[in-house]
Amino acid sequence: MTHYEQRLENDLSQIHNNVATVAGTIQQALKNAVYALLTGDNDLAYSVVLGDLAVNRAIRDIDRRCHAFVAQHHPSAGHLRRISSVLRLEIELERIGDYLASIAREAVQLSETPPDSVRKNIDFLADQVGKVLQSAIESFLDDDPELARTTKNAAYEIEQTYESTFTDLLNEGEKGTRPLRDLFALLIVFNRLARIADQSKNICEDTLFTVTGETKQPKVYKILFVDENNDSVTQIAEAIGHKAFPNSGEFDSAGWNPAENIDPALLGFMERRGHALDSVVASSLMSTAHEISDYHVIISLGGNVLDHIAAAPFHTIFLSWDIAPGPADLESNNAEKELEDIYNELVRQISNLMIALRGENVD
Repeated sequence: MTHYEQRLENDLSQIHNNVATVAGTIQQALKNAVYALLTGDNDLAYSVVLGDLAVNRAIRDIDRRCHAFVAQHHPSAGHLRRISSVLRLEIELERIGDYLASIAREAVQLSETPPDSVRKNIDFLADQVGKVLQSAIESFLDDDPELARTTKNAAYEIEQTYESTFTDLLNEGEKGTRPLRDLFALLIVFNRLARIADQSKNICEDTLFTVTGETKQPKVYKILFVDENNDSVTQIAEAIGHKAFPNSGEFDSAGWNPAENIDPALLGFMERRGHALDSVVASSLMSTAHEISDYHVIISLGGNVLDHIAAAPFHTIFLSWDIAPGPADLESNNAEKELEDIYNELVRQISNLMIALRGENVD
Protein backbone atom coordinates (compact mmCIF):
# COMPACT_ATOMS: atom_id res chain seq x y z
CA MET A 1 0.00 0.00 0.00
CA THR A 2 1.42 3.38 -1.00
CA HIS A 3 1.79 6.27 1.42
CA TYR A 4 -1.14 8.03 -0.29
CA GLU A 5 -3.37 4.95 0.00
CA GLN A 6 -2.42 4.56 3.66
CA ARG A 7 -3.33 8.17 4.40
CA LEU A 8 -6.67 7.76 2.57
CA GLU A 9 -7.53 4.65 4.58
CA ASN A 10 -6.49 6.35 7.84
CA ASP A 11 -8.76 9.31 7.09
CA LEU A 12 -11.67 6.98 6.27
CA SER A 13 -11.02 5.02 9.46
CA GLN A 14 -11.10 8.22 11.53
CA ILE A 15 -14.43 9.23 10.02
CA HIS A 16 -15.78 5.70 10.62
CA ASN A 17 -14.69 5.77 14.28
CA ASN A 18 -16.23 9.20 14.84
CA VAL A 19 -19.52 8.04 13.31
CA ALA A 20 -19.49 4.97 15.59
CA THR A 21 -18.91 7.18 18.64
CA VAL A 22 -21.77 9.55 17.82
CA ALA A 23 -24.09 6.65 17.00
CA GLY A 24 -23.30 5.01 20.33
CA THR A 25 -24.00 8.26 22.18
CA ILE A 26 -27.37 8.58 20.46
CA GLN A 27 -28.35 4.99 21.27
CA GLN A 28 -27.62 5.62 24.96
CA ALA A 29 -29.56 8.89 24.79
CA LEU A 30 -32.59 6.97 23.54
CA LYS A 31 -32.46 4.67 26.56
CA ASN A 32 -31.98 7.62 28.92
CA ALA A 33 -34.79 9.71 27.42
CA VAL A 34 -37.31 6.87 27.68
CA TYR A 35 -36.20 5.93 31.20
CA ALA A 36 -36.49 9.57 32.31
CA LEU A 37 -39.99 9.74 30.83
CA LEU A 38 -41.20 6.56 32.52
CA THR A 39 -39.64 7.27 35.94
CA GLY A 40 -39.99 11.05 36.18
CA ASP A 41 -36.21 11.52 36.42
CA ASN A 42 -35.94 15.18 35.39
CA ASP A 43 -32.19 15.37 35.98
CA LEU A 44 -31.65 12.54 33.49
CA ALA A 45 -34.03 14.20 31.03
CA TYR A 46 -32.09 17.46 31.14
CA SER A 47 -28.83 15.56 30.66
CA VAL A 48 -30.26 14.23 27.39
CA VAL A 49 -31.10 17.78 26.30
CA LEU A 50 -27.60 19.00 27.14
CA GLY A 51 -26.04 15.92 25.55
CA ASP A 52 -27.68 16.82 22.24
CA LEU A 53 -25.44 19.89 22.06
CA ALA A 54 -22.34 17.68 22.25
CA VAL A 55 -23.80 15.41 19.57
CA ASN A 56 -24.30 18.38 17.27
CA ARG A 57 -20.70 19.48 17.75
CA ALA A 58 -19.43 15.96 17.01
CA ILE A 59 -21.55 15.81 13.85
CA ARG A 60 -20.15 19.14 12.67
CA ASP A 61 -16.66 17.69 13.16
CA ILE A 62 -17.56 14.66 11.03
CA ASP A 63 -18.95 17.00 8.39
CA ARG A 64 -15.69 18.97 8.37
CA ARG A 65 -13.65 15.78 8.02
CA CYS A 66 -15.80 14.57 5.12
CA HIS A 67 -15.39 17.79 3.18
CA ALA A 68 -11.64 17.77 3.88
CA PHE A 69 -11.49 14.17 2.64
CA VAL A 70 -13.14 15.13 -0.66
CA ALA A 71 -10.82 18.12 -1.10
CA GLN A 72 -7.66 16.13 -0.37
CA HIS A 73 -8.37 12.76 -1.99
CA HIS A 74 -10.83 13.50 -4.84
CA PRO A 75 -12.60 10.16 -4.18
CA SER A 76 -14.45 8.18 -6.83
CA ALA A 77 -16.62 5.05 -7.01
CA GLY A 78 -16.85 3.27 -3.63
CA HIS A 79 -15.00 5.92 -1.62
CA LEU A 80 -17.20 8.67 -3.03
CA ARG A 81 -20.37 6.68 -2.26
CA ARG A 82 -19.16 6.16 1.30
CA ILE A 83 -18.50 9.84 1.94
CA SER A 84 -21.81 10.79 0.34
CA SER A 85 -23.57 8.31 2.62
CA VAL A 86 -21.81 9.64 5.72
CA LEU A 87 -22.95 13.15 4.82
CA ARG A 88 -26.55 11.89 4.65
CA LEU A 89 -26.08 9.87 7.83
CA GLU A 90 -25.02 13.04 9.64
CA ILE A 91 -28.41 14.57 8.94
CA GLU A 92 -30.24 11.47 10.14
CA LEU A 93 -28.25 11.20 13.36
CA GLU A 94 -28.70 14.89 14.10
CA ARG A 95 -32.45 14.58 13.60
CA ILE A 96 -32.60 11.56 15.89
CA GLY A 97 -30.71 13.54 18.51
CA ASP A 98 -33.23 16.36 18.15
CA TYR A 99 -36.12 13.91 18.53
CA LEU A 100 -34.57 12.53 21.72
CA ALA A 101 -34.10 16.03 23.14
CA SER A 102 -37.77 16.66 22.34
CA ILE A 103 -38.81 13.50 24.22
CA ALA A 104 -36.72 14.59 27.20
CA ARG A 105 -38.27 18.07 27.20
CA GLU A 106 -41.77 16.59 27.10
CA ALA A 107 -40.85 14.25 29.97
CA VAL A 108 -40.19 17.14 32.36
CA GLN A 109 -43.52 18.75 31.40
CA LEU A 110 -45.63 15.79 32.56
CA SER A 111 -47.61 16.35 35.74
CA GLU A 112 -46.96 12.71 36.67
CA THR A 113 -45.48 9.60 35.10
CA PRO A 114 -47.57 7.95 32.34
CA PRO A 115 -50.42 5.61 33.35
CA ASP A 116 -49.80 1.88 33.13
CA SER A 117 -51.60 1.35 29.81
CA VAL A 118 -49.60 4.10 28.11
CA ARG A 119 -46.38 3.13 29.89
CA LYS A 120 -46.56 -0.38 28.42
CA ASN A 121 -47.02 1.05 24.93
CA ILE A 122 -44.11 3.47 25.33
CA ASP A 123 -41.88 0.73 26.69
CA PHE A 124 -42.80 -1.64 23.86
CA LEU A 125 -42.49 0.95 21.10
CA ALA A 126 -39.20 2.30 22.47
CA ASP A 127 -37.80 -1.24 22.63
CA GLN A 128 -38.74 -1.86 18.98
CA VAL A 129 -37.31 1.47 17.91
CA GLY A 130 -34.10 0.87 19.87
CA LYS A 131 -33.54 -2.50 18.20
CA VAL A 132 -34.21 -1.10 14.73
CA LEU A 133 -31.87 1.84 15.34
CA GLN A 134 -29.12 -0.43 16.63
CA SER A 135 -29.43 -2.79 13.65
CA ALA A 136 -29.48 0.11 11.19
CA ILE A 137 -26.29 1.56 12.68
CA GLU A 138 -24.62 -1.87 12.71
CA SER A 139 -25.52 -2.40 9.07
CA PHE A 140 -23.86 0.89 8.17
CA LEU A 141 -20.72 0.41 10.26
CA ASP A 142 -20.29 -3.22 9.15
CA ASP A 143 -21.24 -2.72 5.48
CA ASP A 144 -23.97 -5.34 5.82
CA PRO A 145 -26.63 -4.94 3.10
CA GLU A 146 -28.65 -7.99 4.19
CA LEU A 147 -29.00 -6.63 7.72
CA ALA A 148 -30.02 -3.29 6.21
CA ARG A 149 -32.81 -4.94 4.20
CA THR A 150 -34.22 -6.94 7.13
CA THR A 151 -34.01 -3.89 9.38
CA LYS A 152 -35.96 -1.80 6.87
CA ASN A 153 -38.76 -4.36 6.96
CA ALA A 154 -38.79 -4.34 10.76
CA ALA A 155 -38.98 -0.55 10.75
CA TYR A 156 -42.08 -0.64 8.53
CA GLU A 157 -43.81 -2.86 11.08
CA ILE A 158 -43.35 -0.20 13.75
CA GLU A 159 -45.92 1.92 11.90
CA GLN A 160 -48.59 -0.61 12.90
CA THR A 161 -47.50 -0.39 16.54
CA TYR A 162 -47.75 3.38 16.35
CA GLU A 163 -51.35 3.11 15.11
CA SER A 164 -52.38 1.00 18.12
CA THR A 165 -50.57 3.19 20.66
CA PHE A 166 -52.23 6.27 19.21
CA THR A 167 -55.65 4.63 19.65
CA ASP A 168 -54.84 3.68 23.26
CA LEU A 169 -53.79 7.24 23.99
CA LEU A 170 -57.09 8.56 22.63
CA ASN A 171 -58.93 6.12 24.90
CA GLU A 172 -56.92 7.40 27.85
CA GLY A 173 -57.91 10.95 26.94
CA GLU A 174 -61.60 10.04 26.88
CA LYS A 175 -61.37 9.00 30.53
CA GLY A 176 -60.68 12.62 31.45
CA THR A 177 -58.29 11.63 34.24
CA ARG A 178 -55.17 13.27 32.80
CA PRO A 179 -54.46 16.93 32.05
CA LEU A 180 -54.76 17.76 28.37
CA ARG A 181 -51.14 18.97 28.39
CA ASP A 182 -49.99 15.49 29.43
CA LEU A 183 -51.87 13.86 26.57
CA PHE A 184 -50.32 16.23 24.05
CA ALA A 185 -46.88 15.57 25.50
CA LEU A 186 -47.33 11.80 25.23
CA LEU A 187 -48.62 12.13 21.68
CA ILE A 188 -45.43 14.03 20.80
CA VAL A 189 -43.36 11.29 22.43
CA PHE A 190 -45.04 8.58 20.33
CA ASN A 191 -44.56 10.68 17.21
CA ARG A 192 -40.85 11.22 17.92
CA LEU A 193 -40.28 7.50 18.45
CA ALA A 194 -41.98 6.75 15.13
CA ARG A 195 -39.80 9.38 13.43
CA ILE A 196 -36.67 7.71 14.84
CA ALA A 197 -37.80 4.50 13.17
CA ASP A 198 -38.20 6.43 9.91
CA GLN A 199 -34.67 7.80 10.20
CA SER A 200 -33.43 4.26 10.87
CA LYS A 201 -34.91 3.21 7.53
CA ASN A 202 -32.97 6.03 5.92
CA ILE A 203 -29.76 4.79 7.53
CA CYS A 204 -30.43 1.38 5.98
CA GLU A 205 -30.84 3.09 2.60
CA ASP A 206 -27.43 4.72 3.16
CA THR A 207 -25.92 1.29 3.81
CA LEU A 208 -27.35 -0.15 0.60
CA PHE A 209 -26.08 2.80 -1.43
CA THR A 210 -22.60 2.58 0.10
CA VAL A 211 -22.13 -1.15 -0.37
CA THR A 212 -24.09 -1.92 -3.54
CA GLY A 213 -24.74 1.43 -5.20
CA GLU A 214 -28.45 0.68 -4.85
CA THR A 215 -30.56 3.83 -4.59
CA LYS A 216 -33.86 4.20 -2.79
CA GLN A 217 -36.79 3.05 -4.87
CA PRO A 218 -39.62 5.55 -5.33
CA LYS A 219 -42.54 4.90 -3.03
CA VAL A 220 -45.55 3.07 -4.45
CA TYR A 221 -48.74 4.63 -3.11
CA LYS A 222 -51.86 2.62 -2.31
CA ILE A 223 -54.95 4.58 -3.37
CA LEU A 224 -58.61 3.64 -2.85
CA PHE A 225 -61.59 5.22 -4.64
CA VAL A 226 -64.90 4.89 -2.80
CA ASP A 227 -68.58 5.65 -3.40
CA GLU A 228 -71.82 3.91 -2.50
CA ASN A 229 -72.20 1.30 -5.25
CA ASN A 230 -68.78 0.99 -6.94
CA ASP A 231 -70.52 0.49 -10.29
CA SER A 232 -69.46 3.53 -12.32
CA VAL A 233 -67.23 6.48 -11.39
CA THR A 234 -64.97 4.64 -8.95
CA GLN A 235 -64.44 1.91 -11.54
CA ILE A 236 -63.38 4.57 -14.07
CA ALA A 237 -60.96 6.07 -11.56
CA GLU A 238 -59.38 2.71 -10.73
CA ALA A 239 -58.94 1.85 -14.42
CA ILE A 240 -57.34 5.23 -15.18
CA GLY A 241 -54.93 4.79 -12.27
CA HIS A 242 -53.87 1.30 -13.39
CA LYS A 243 -53.23 2.39 -16.96
CA ALA A 244 -51.62 5.80 -16.37
CA PHE A 245 -49.47 5.02 -13.31
CA PRO A 246 -48.66 1.28 -13.30
CA ASN A 247 -45.33 1.67 -11.49
CA SER A 248 -46.10 4.34 -8.93
CA GLY A 249 -49.53 3.44 -7.59
CA GLU A 250 -51.69 0.52 -6.51
CA PHE A 251 -55.28 1.48 -7.25
CA ASP A 252 -58.45 -0.11 -5.89
CA SER A 253 -62.12 0.85 -5.74
CA ALA A 254 -64.97 -0.17 -3.46
CA GLY A 255 -68.45 0.76 -2.28
CA TRP A 256 -70.14 0.55 1.09
CA ASN A 257 -73.24 -0.86 -0.67
CA PRO A 258 -71.81 -2.53 -3.80
CA ALA A 259 -74.10 -3.02 -6.78
CA GLU A 260 -74.76 -6.45 -8.25
CA ASN A 261 -73.72 -5.35 -11.74
CA ILE A 262 -71.50 -2.72 -13.33
CA ASP A 263 -73.41 -0.02 -15.23
CA PRO A 264 -73.72 -1.27 -18.88
CA ALA A 265 -73.17 2.25 -20.26
CA LEU A 266 -69.86 2.33 -18.44
CA LEU A 267 -68.62 -0.97 -19.88
CA GLY A 268 -69.01 0.14 -23.48
CA PHE A 269 -67.58 3.57 -22.83
CA MET A 270 -64.47 2.21 -21.10
CA GLU A 271 -63.92 -0.48 -23.78
CA ARG A 272 -63.83 2.22 -26.45
CA ARG A 273 -61.02 3.85 -24.48
CA GLY A 274 -58.96 0.71 -24.13
CA HIS A 275 -60.11 -0.37 -20.65
CA ALA A 276 -61.62 -3.87 -20.52
CA LEU A 277 -64.00 -4.01 -17.55
CA ASP A 278 -66.16 -6.94 -18.69
CA SER A 279 -64.86 -9.19 -15.88
CA VAL A 280 -64.95 -6.50 -13.18
CA VAL A 281 -67.38 -6.77 -10.26
CA ALA A 282 -68.30 -4.21 -7.64
CA SER A 283 -66.29 -4.61 -4.42
CA SER A 284 -67.29 -4.04 -0.83
CA LEU A 285 -65.52 -1.51 1.36
CA MET A 286 -65.20 -4.33 3.89
CA SER A 287 -63.24 -6.59 1.51
CA THR A 288 -60.67 -4.32 -0.15
CA ALA A 289 -57.33 -5.66 -1.39
CA HIS A 290 -55.56 -4.03 1.56
CA GLU A 291 -56.51 -3.12 5.10
CA ILE A 292 -58.06 0.36 5.25
CA SER A 293 -55.11 1.55 7.35
CA ASP A 294 -52.68 0.43 4.60
CA TYR A 295 -54.01 2.93 2.07
CA HIS A 296 -52.04 6.15 1.74
CA VAL A 297 -54.96 8.01 0.15
CA ILE A 298 -58.70 7.28 0.19
CA ILE A 299 -60.82 9.35 -2.18
CA SER A 300 -64.57 9.66 -1.90
CA LEU A 301 -66.37 10.14 -5.21
CA GLY A 302 -69.81 10.35 -3.67
CA GLY A 303 -70.90 10.50 -0.03
CA ASN A 304 -68.74 10.58 3.07
CA VAL A 305 -66.62 7.44 3.39
CA LEU A 306 -65.82 8.29 7.01
CA ASP A 307 -69.44 7.43 7.87
CA HIS A 308 -68.75 3.84 6.83
CA ILE A 309 -65.46 2.95 8.53
CA ALA A 310 -64.84 2.46 12.23
CA ALA A 311 -62.07 5.05 12.55
CA ALA A 312 -59.92 7.14 10.22
CA PRO A 313 -56.37 5.72 10.17
CA PHE A 314 -53.87 8.27 11.45
CA HIS A 315 -51.55 8.17 8.42
CA THR A 316 -54.22 7.98 5.69
CA ILE A 317 -55.17 11.06 3.68
CA PHE A 318 -58.91 11.39 2.99
CA LEU A 319 -60.02 13.42 -0.02
CA SER A 320 -63.42 14.18 -1.53
CA TRP A 321 -63.81 14.86 -5.25
CA ASP A 322 -67.18 16.16 -6.42
CA ILE A 323 -67.27 14.23 -9.69
CA ALA A 324 -70.11 11.71 -9.32
CA PRO A 325 -72.96 12.01 -11.88
CA GLY A 326 -76.56 12.59 -10.87
CA PRO A 327 -78.88 9.55 -10.53
CA ALA A 328 -80.27 9.86 -14.07
CA ASP A 329 -77.22 11.20 -15.88
CA LEU A 330 -75.97 7.86 -17.17
CA GLU A 331 -79.42 6.94 -18.48
CA SER A 332 -79.95 10.12 -20.49
CA ASN A 333 -79.27 10.75 -24.16
CA ASN A 334 -76.17 12.65 -23.07
CA ALA A 335 -74.68 9.68 -21.19
CA GLU A 336 -71.66 9.48 -23.51
CA LYS A 337 -70.83 13.15 -22.97
CA GLU A 338 -71.39 12.84 -19.21
CA LEU A 339 -68.98 9.91 -19.05
CA GLU A 340 -66.48 11.74 -21.25
CA ASP A 341 -66.53 14.77 -18.92
CA ILE A 342 -66.17 12.54 -15.85
CA TYR A 343 -63.33 10.59 -17.48
CA ASN A 344 -61.39 13.72 -18.39
CA GLU A 345 -61.87 15.26 -14.95
CA LEU A 346 -60.68 12.06 -13.27
CA VAL A 347 -57.60 11.97 -15.51
CA ARG A 348 -56.81 15.53 -14.44
CA GLN A 349 -57.42 14.94 -10.73
CA ILE A 350 -55.52 11.65 -10.58
CA SER A 351 -52.58 13.14 -12.49
CA ASN A 352 -52.44 16.09 -10.10
CA LEU A 353 -52.60 13.74 -7.12
CA MET A 354 -49.76 11.56 -8.37
CA ILE A 355 -47.61 14.61 -9.11
CA ALA A 356 -48.25 15.81 -5.55
CA LEU A 357 -47.25 12.38 -4.20
CA ARG A 358 -44.35 11.51 -6.49
CA GLY A 359 -43.28 14.69 -8.28
CA GLU A 360 -43.27 15.82 -11.89
CA ASN A 361 -41.40 12.75 -13.17
CA VAL A 362 -44.10 10.30 -12.11
CA ASP A 363 -44.72 7.57 -14.73
